[in-house]
Amino acid sequence: MAENKIKIDHVSKIFGPKPKTIAPMIKEGKSKDEILAETGHTVGVYDASMEINEGEVFVIMGLSGSGKSTLIRCFNLLNKPTDGAIYVDGENIVEYKTPQLKKFRQDKIAMVFQHFGLFNHRTILGNVEYGLEIKNMSKEERQKIAQENIELVGLKGYEDKYPDELSGGMQQRVGLARALANDPDILLMDEPFSALDPLIRRDMQLELLDIQERLKKTIVFITHDVNEAFKIGDRVAVMKDGKVVQVGTPESILEAPANDYISDFIKDIDRSKVFQAEHVMIKPNALVSLKDGLNVAVKEMQQNGISSVFVVDRGRHLKGIVTIDAAIEGIKQKKSLEDVVDTDVTTVAKEDYINDIIPKALESKFPLAVTNKEDKLEGFILRVHVLSGLVADDIEESKEYHGYYQATNNQTIEDIEK
Repeated sequence: MAENKIKIDHVSKIFGPKPKTIAPMIKEGKSKDEILAETGHTVGVYDASMEINEGEVFVIMGLSGSGKSTLIRCFNLLNKPTDGAIYVDGENIVEYKTPQLKKFRQDKIAMVFQHFGLFNHRTILGNVEYGLEIKNMSKEERQKIAQENIELVGLKGYEDKYPDELSGGMQQRVGLARALANDPDILLMDEPFSALDPLIRRDMQLELLDIQERLKKTIVFITHDVNEAFKIGDRVAVMKDGKVVQVGTPESILEAPANDYISDFIKDIDRSKVFQAEHVMIKPNALVSLKDGLNVAVKEMQQNGISSVFVVDRGRHLKGIVTIDAAIEGIKQKKSLEDVVDTDVTTVAKEDYINDIIPKALESKFPLAVTNKEDKLEGFILRVHVLSGLVADDIEESKEYHGYYQATNNQTIEDIEK
């Protein structure tokens, strides 16, 4: 099991002169608007609990006013909770004194803001090294670390530029590099990409996932965009009116929304950006090894009712595909399996999103092969799997279709043999 990094334990944050008096009104069922009208207090977060694992991207999602930004500011005590505890590595940071809190903010946690928060009078290098300068690190050492992080976010060559010389996407990369320069365990990101245009936003999402693959930080990411949340989050918490409504993986939330609010929230999600190849792939019932002959290949296709079969070596590494037509023609011409195998097979990874493999599916003349990093065959995807995978309810239908695909190809094989 993954190690717990952060635990939010019944945290509430209420703004106003007497926040402790508001909890009973919430328990009575009064809404945020009613409480504000009657008392002048604002309920930011109420009784929020969640656990965040080390090294995961945990997304807190909700509409404007849901409390998500209020909650993330509790993680570094920019908002001190009215009630509850926040444990980081087992320590309740709500109880920290000023020296402890200062060290915690400098060494363990960093934040990336929506509007970049860069110093316009400093160069890019100067911005990225700022946190290290505050720590009184030597100029040589801090500039070395800053340079490494500038290169990490893809801004090599822009060290001497100023923020107003960069695009919005590039400025956000600077903010990310500045946060990473302190080498924090935890990275807080409060709607960091919402100010960017859609194309740059998509690039930054992919960049973040690439960086996370290398650094394995614990990331708490805030967004109001359900597509963004489900694309980058290992797990997602959905908030409404200051309360946590549901926590789960994107797939589990899609499959079993907790209530009508969640159902409405996710109904317009682009599922092609959430579901991955592994969700729609079929594990192959039939495989042929290079050591086998064409007669074995034909027999495998006959027994499984398919018109083509993938070819692998002894280590299950993908070598290509052979069709029934090519196999039977090869038998007539006394050729070997290796002579007729077609290596023009399009491969995808299990974690590739459906949206990204649609062009490949449309262009490929064969089923897509799903392979791992060692090029071992994990499964395959028919074009119908990709297209029907855009709708969650159709995923199982696509697999049922695969059975029909197999059955109809039995006749094809018989016809060819005749």
